[in-house]
Amino acid sequence: MDRNDAPPTTEIHTISLLVENKPGVLHRIAGLFSRRGYNIASLTVGPTERPEYSRMTIVVVLSSKPVEQVVRQVQKLVPVVEVRELVAQDIIERELMLVKIRTPERNHAELRALAETYEATIVDVSPDALVVEASGTAGKLDALEERLRAFGIQELCRSGRIALERGFKTLAPP
Repeated sequence: MDRNDAPPTTEIHTISLLVENKPGVLHRIAGLFSRRGYNIASLTVGPTERPEYSRMTIVVVLSSKPVEQVVRQVQKLVPVVEVRELVAQDIIERELMLVKIRTPERNHAELRALAETYEATIVDVSPDALVVEASGTAGKLDALEERLRAFGIQELCRSGRIALERGFKTLAPP
């Protein structure tokens, strides 16, 4: 197989956006990714310290196009104030996960110990189920999820990645 026949490499990128807090902004940005055929692995959006702006964190899987091209296309959208790719070693990232485990009461102590190991919290207890809340890196949550599978996961919900750059760097409005 020569170089031209090699399968494309897949890379995961975290893109942070500061956008105007207006109706339809999420739809416009997600639509751009969809039209271009980019696979969004996760997308989170929420308020910032200034009510007129929202922060979006998009984790995108790219197999052939450079991330710089994606960033340039997103920058052209009118509601986008600033956009930047976040470099893994320069960010603090977290996810939130809620997991409902259907399990008899006799397993609750073992599940509490497992949750404690992962710095997770039991947020709901009933005779036949527990709900575990955990936050951390995607890798930490993947590991906890794998351990909880042995108990029988009934429902699972993950927020997707949120991230901020370390140090003084910020996405700031003009």
